[in-house]
Amino acid sequence: MALETIRDVFMWSSIINYSILLVWFLVFALAHDWMHTLHGKWFKLRREQFDAVHYSGMAGFKLLILIFNVTPYVSLVIVG
Repeated sequence: MALETIRDVFMWSSIINYSILLVWFLVFALAHDWMHTLHGKWFKLRREQFDAVHYSGMAGFKLLILIFNVTPYVSLVIVG
């Protein structure tokens, strides 16, 4: 497989994953009460716990994107 193809895969993977993260954040920020009500039907979480779970999830997801998508992409750009 060509270096350019692998680089493109990491680039598009980063774009798609950051788009998912952005949608998650926008829904969380703009429809917070709706999300809390929806998740409240399945899980018994106080509002503070709900916020902490989502904030931690977004932070972890962002870290994983940086480690597994952005870093390899930047490395391939430097090498190639």
